[in-house]
Amino acid sequence: MTSLDARAGAADRSPSSPRALDAAIGDHALQLCQTLLRINTTNPPGNEREAADVVATELAGAGIEPKYLESFPGRANVVARLRGTGELPPILLTAHLDVVEADASSWKYPPFGGVIAEGCLWGRGALDMKNMAAMSVAVLARLARDKVKLRRDVIFAAVADEEAGCDHGSRWLVENHPDLVRSEYALGEVGGYSMHLGRGVFYPIQVAEKGLCWVRGRVRGEPGHGSMPRENSAVIRLAEAVARLGEKGLPVHVTPYMRDLVDAIASRQPAPLRPLLKRLLHPAIAPYALRALPDRSLARAIGALLSNTASPTILRAGSKINVIPGVAEVELDGRVLPGQTEADFLRELGTVLGPDVELEVLQSAPPLETEPMASPLYDAIRESIVAHDPGAMVVPYLMPGFTDAKFFSKLGAKWYGFSPVQIPPGMRFAELFHGNDERIPVEGLKWGANVLLDLVRRFCA
Repeated sequence: MTSLDARAGAADRSPSSPRALDAAIGDHALQLCQTLLRINTTNPPGNEREAADVVATELAGAGIEPKYLESFPGRANVVARLRGTGELPPILLTAHLDVVEADASSWKYPPFGGVIAEGCLWGRGALDMKNMAAMSVAVLARLARDKVKLRRDVIFAAVADEEAGCDHGSRWLVENHPDLVRSEYALGEVGGYSMHLGRGVFYPIQVAEKGLCWVRGRVRGEPGHGSMPRENSAVIRLAEAVARLGEKGLPVHVTPYMRDLVDAIASRQPAPLRPLLKRLLHPAIAPYALRALPDRSLARAIGALLSNTASPTILRAGSKINVIPGVAEVELDGRVLPGQTEADFLRELGTVLGPDVELEVLQSAPPLETEPMASPLYDAIRESIVAHDPGAMVVPYLMPGFTDAKFFSKLGAKWYGFSPVQIPPGMRFAELFHGNDERIPVEGLKWGANVLLDLVRRFCA
């Protein structure tokens, strides 16, 4: 373990009972989250304005002056600042208001209904990430109404467009209004949720995230009539290349973040299980260890942290059923590990797909690492979680996707993925992101609002 993990382990043993929850802050966050979930901010097109109005109105009602900023008609951002003494630099809380699409026919409850059922609040954005917007607004409003004396300004930014690349949200704010969001530290997605693994309860905190490399692969062949199949069909050769990618994947690279995570989890497992977990840290063995895991959701989540990845998401070829097209294309969502470059990723991808596939980079951004990982804020996060869940272990985490951290960190902010929520055993947190039936446990959301309030008070007051 790193020294950071050792300190976390020591802290885990100190409290004996969880801190009592404040019902008012939890109820406020729940009501706000439900309201936001009932607003359809699917991106594209986004249309975050109505959700931004809710946020701005709530902040103004608490005596905090919000700044309403549109990067484009309907693409709204809200920034608010709760002033402190200025003794210490600001902290930024941030959440995006846009969500990905949802097919209502595949949901148990309407994705924009904000239904409370079965102990959960259901809706697209419940975890990704209108919950953090609701909690942050509730926290700022509470601090303002209680007139808490703060040593730091607490900034909140509710942003547009994270799901489509941040051009109308965090990127636009950083490039056009940097002084409004400049901070020493920033909190956003993803982290602070409970994971139940064997004997332990773990709370991963994002301290790094993969880079982005969206790629188009193109295969060319001879066109012809559909009645006479061709051995050099662009469609067939592309299909064969995509199938190889699905079968082989990309090589394993063990990062320090993965090593720390596995070591921390193994420390809470029975002795016979520890060597099995350690196999994930051996590049030659890791793929076989992943295939042996019975929980496929867990295997997918771990696998994304062990290698660069490329997921085929769009296939495109032809326009008429009786014409063999001369070009077939695939678009791939590529993610690049810290320590790897765009060139490394393209080389690995090209090796698997084969020489027939031309690769074109559509959009890219490098991996992000919070350095040094340890900080007073990380310590405060750990203390706040353990105060509300004694015996839990806080562990550093590498995020396989990208977040608004890519841009807010450009202003010098140390970013931690932390939007706290308690998840019951058996609920597959990672599967709900961008999946059907996205939902958040009602009590888990209320717990998270209490933890976030505790953290901001602890760190800023």
